[in-house]
Amino acid sequence: MKAHELRDLSTAELEARLNDEESALQNMRFTKSVTGQLENPARMKSHRREIARLKTVLNEKLSAEQA
Repeated sequence: MKAHELRDLSTAELEARLNDEESALQNMRFTKSVTGQLENPARMKSHRREIARLKTVLNEKLSAEQA
């Protein structure tokens, strides 16, 4: 999702998506360490970027609530 689409979600939804993305990335790392290869290694990069997007939007929302 794009950042402007993520800003429309609630904090709980963002945290749930963040947990999903982190667990997916962890599973990919585990698969890579066990088998030594992945079907699509570029997906790791996209998961890391999505996690960064989610954390950024969450921090923006939390900062706006405190101000």
